[in-house]
Amino acid sequence: MIGRSSIGRVLGGVLVFQLFIAGFLIIGDMREGIRLPSFGPSAPRTSEPVRPGDQRRLYSPDYERPPLNPARDPGDMPERLTLTESGEAGVWRLEGTIAAGDGARIADRIDSAEPAVETVILQSPGGSVRDALELGRHLRAGGIGTRLLRGEICYSACPYLFAGGETREVEEGASVGVHQHYFGESTILPAFVAVEDIQRGQGEVMIYLEDMGIDPLVMSHALTTPADEIYLLLPEELERYNFVTDEAG
Repeated sequence: MIGRSSIGRVLGGVLVFQLFIAGFLIIGDMREGIRLPSFGPSAPRTSEPVRPGDQRRLYSPDYERPPLNPARDPGDMPERLTLTESGEAGVWRLEGTIAAGDGARIADRIDSAEPAVETVILQSPGGSVRDALELGRHLRAGGIGTRLLRGEICYSACPYLFAGGETREVEEGASVGVHQHYFGESTILPAFVAVEDIQRGQGEVMIYLEDMGIDPLVMSHALTTPADEIYLLLPEELERYNFVTDEAG
C-alpha cells in the first residue's frame, strides 16, 4: 500500500514537471512574440549548403533571407499572406507570413480572383499552422496546384500549405524546411492543457498530410527540430515523402 507521503512526493513531482513544461512553453511564446535573435555570427544559416545528415539550420523568420541565386528578385517578404498576379495566365503568387484568419481571408480572395487561380507560387516563412491547413484544404478542393521557385523559401507551416496543391512542383534550389510548432492561442495555461493542445495539433497535421497524399513520417523531422531551428528537406526527401508530383499529377 502506498503511503500518503509517497503519494505526496509523486504529486509534487508531477506538479514540478507541469510547471517546468509551462515555463518552457511560455518562454517559447515570449521569444516567438518578440523575435529575439539567439544565435552567433558563426552559426550555420539556411543559405549554406546542406548535405544528408547536416540539414538543421538556425532560423528566425524576421531576418532570414532566401538562399542564394533566386529565380527572381524576391523583394521584401510581405508581413501577411498576400495574393498577387504573377503575370502568367492562371498563376498567382501567394507569399508572406501566415497569420490567424488568413485561411478564410485568402480562400475568399482566391474564389473571387480574375483570372481564375489555377496555380499558386508560394513563398512564406510560416506562421499559423491551422490557417495553413485550412487554406491547403481549400486549394485541394479547388484543384489548384502549388509551385516553389529556385532561391525562394517555404518554411515552418508553409510546407503544409504547399501540400494542399493538386499538383506540386519544387524547382531545384527552392528551400523547404520544417520544425516544431505551437498550436495553442496562448501557453499561459496549465501545463497539461498546453501539452494536450500541442499533441492534438500534431495529430491534426498528420491526418491532414495523409489526406493530402504526403507521408506523415516527415513529421519525424519536424518534431525533433526546435522552433528556433529549421530542418531543410533534401530533394530526395521531397520525393520520398511525396511532396512533389509528376506532370500527370
